[in-house]
Amino acid sequence: MFRLVPTCKGRHFSRYLPRIRTHYQLCSTAANCIRVSSHGLENNNKEIDFELLFHSCTKTHLAKGLHALLVVSGKAQSIFIATKLVNLYANLGDVSLSRHAFDRIPKKDVFTWNSMLSAYVRNGRFLEAVICLYEMLLTSEVRPDFYTFPPVLKACGSLVDGKKIHSWVFKLGFEWDVFVAASLVHMYCRFGSVDVAHKIFNDMPFRDQGSWNAMISGFCQNGKAAEALNVLDDMRLEGMKMDSVTVSTILPICAQMDDILRGILIHLYVIKHGLEFDVFVSNALINMYAKFANLRNAQKVFDQMVARDLVSWNSIIAAYEQNDDPNAALKFFGGMQLNGIQPDVLTLVSLASIVAQSRDHKNSRSIHGFVMRRFWIMVDVVIGNAIVDMYAKLGIIDCAHKVFEKIPSKDVISWNTMITGYAQNGLASEAIEMYCMMEVCKDITPNQGTWVSILPAYSHVGALQQGMRTHGRVLKTGLHLDVFVGTCLIDLYGKCGRLDDAMSLFYEVPRMSSVPWNAIISCHGIHGHGEASLQLFRAMLDEGVKPDHVTFISLLSACSHSGLVDQGRWCFHLMQEYGIKPSLKHYGCMVDLLGRAGFLEMAFDFIKSMTVQPDASVWGALLGACRIHGNVELGKYASDRLFEVDSENVGYYVLLSNIYANVGKWDVVDEVRSLARDRGLRKTPGWSSIELNNRIEVFYTGNQSHPQCEEIYNELEILTAKMKSLGYIPDYSFVLQDVEDDEKDHILTSHSERLAIAYGIISTPPKSPIRIFKNLRVCGDCHNATKFISKITEREIIVRDSTRFHHFKDGICSCRDYW
Repeated sequence: MFRLVPTCKGRHFSRYLPRIRTHYQLCSTAANCIRVSSHGLENNNKEIDFELLFHSCTKTHLAKGLHALLVVSGKAQSIFIATKLVNLYANLGDVSLSRHAFDRIPKKDVFTWNSMLSAYVRNGRFLEAVICLYEMLLTSEVRPDFYTFPPVLKACGSLVDGKKIHSWVFKLGFEWDVFVAASLVHMYCRFGSVDVAHKIFNDMPFRDQGSWNAMISGFCQNGKAAEALNVLDDMRLEGMKMDSVTVSTILPICAQMDDILRGILIHLYVIKHGLEFDVFVSNALINMYAKFANLRNAQKVFDQMVARDLVSWNSIIAAYEQNDDPNAALKFFGGMQLNGIQPDVLTLVSLASIVAQSRDHKNSRSIHGFVMRRFWIMVDVVIGNAIVDMYAKLGIIDCAHKVFEKIPSKDVISWNTMITGYAQNGLASEAIEMYCMMEVCKDITPNQGTWVSILPAYSHVGALQQGMRTHGRVLKTGLHLDVFVGTCLIDLYGKCGRLDDAMSLFYEVPRMSSVPWNAIISCHGIHGHGEASLQLFRAMLDEGVKPDHVTFISLLSACSHSGLVDQGRWCFHLMQEYGIKPSLKHYGCMVDLLGRAGFLEMAFDFIKSMTVQPDASVWGALLGACRIHGNVELGKYASDRLFEVDSENVGYYVLLSNIYANVGKWDVVDEVRSLARDRGLRKTPGWSSIELNNRIEVFYTGNQSHPQCEEIYNELEILTAKMKSLGYIPDYSFVLQDVEDDEKDHILTSHSERLAIAYGIISTPPKSPIRIFKNLRVCGDCHNATKFISKITEREIIVRDSTRFHHFKDGICSCRDYW
């Protein structure tokens, strides 16, 4: 309680207090504390409860009114009252008025300085907080105390400032104060200097709960999970109990270390010590169990929560979304709405992923609209990236690009998402173009995600030179030993025909997981080295690496390309011994394996014995085998089943028409082609590419627009004459038009792979290798012709088509005519 000083003139207050009442209204309770007559104060000695007035100021204009009253009453001269004003303005979020009140204090003490420093920090004005500390240290006679440094250490914007403040802490003798030391630990951890933080922590004479939590959190933030767990063990040995902060910090580490046993033990500790009702602990438990795909326990924790916040709902929704159960995730989102919890940005990030998993095109627009109405894309790059990713996974790549363009501050994840979106939708050239645009942005630094996005695009189009240049950048960053980046490099070199380089890279990367093994097995498979793939698989098992479903897809595909039927069957049965249930991809590989080897009836019986409904990939494999071996009847049956499950894939119509064309049934060929046209389907044009001088040249069948077109066709004419002299006879069965023989000759000569090979011959030194990439399967006549060309030109010609590699040398192909 404060009394008005007797020297105050009553007429001054009679003029000022009515304005306080009418304009500021310090609330009815506070107003009753000041009784004033219309002509002045009823009694100068009446008490005013300033403490109550301070508590009543919930708005800045009320605080200004109180400030005016304090000035008029002379109370503003009190250092205690003035400091309370500094804190009041800071709590109301007006730091400028807080500083104004601070500057009016003639003789400041350490409490006043600390209040101003805290005001800056609480309102996010970190730079001003640091400047204010320097002002205190350099221009005032007041010395800091142990309350001064913790908030300012939190405000440090750079390690340089942090070290300067640390030197002042050391100079003034506060280094061993538990709060200051814990703040130093936090600061150094924030800037990645965990070793310095750990030294300070170890030298502390006394460590409280906060200090232990700070050190554990510091190691966690800097990706040092093992060290964090070691500190936790030391903490327990010293008899310090874990609190809710410790538990919430350490549970994510258990998931990161794949240590579910420790996670369960911590959960038991939580139950034993009554921490299971803490909302932060429960949220951390949900997230941990979700990372281990233990949705049963995650939901159990969620169901037992007494109080749930937005984070709780987001955690359980994300748990199901991240474990590929979009329907359950949507159910929880409905429950969240029924409980009146409004979604935030993270909720929408999960929903965008749920929609992508569900292939729900309709609701994708709803989510996008919800985000746009709240302008979240403009203020939060995370939700913008999620919408781009959603559209890309739904195959709506144009919408993905439009959203990408609208993100005002794109980060590296924005670019990675767009590059990946193009690559995964078969638009490798666009992905490469996007990467080139990203390189121009000086403020964007490529990371692991960038390399994992762009390297497969280079693999797809066979851009070996560009891929090698990117490999150089990866080496500079030291990420070539990262298992995912290293695997992409293995895939790049393997799919660009450099199998030896792929093997060298394979032996450099960590091989504890199946990821690099799958890549190298697949690379050998597409080169037709089935036996080598099987040897690698056995080596994988010898090293204790557990195969997954991708391993067996790679193995079955390798056996198929090499005609290893018995070995393929062995792999199919072995897969089930490892507890891997065959998927439609595995079934499709088995049908391809049997059918390609000529066991069409066996392949058909295998389909009939399947425990799941065959999809387009299974019937498509059988149809392709019928085309190779000319089985029209079974091909017709397979195509009928195929069109029932996928009538929109033009490739299957082409396969069926090819079967009929091979046996000369041109009327049926026309019927099949008419059926495809009536459904608005168009045949994918065949193209072949070759990379020369850091440029990819693409040739389409019959292409005559190339600047060196005349030279290319002249070279082909010379080569054809030489081939015929060596016994080459054109195979007109690969001309799928009913035309005269001379026209068939021209059609075969102008196939895209021959144009690309001829361009390579006239554009490169004699006897140097030529690498060609084709989007469709190499036709039989071009395969035969390339063997002759390799012998005539004494060159190695490497052709990668849609299914495998062909290495032509000295008139022989590595596939041994089995493809």
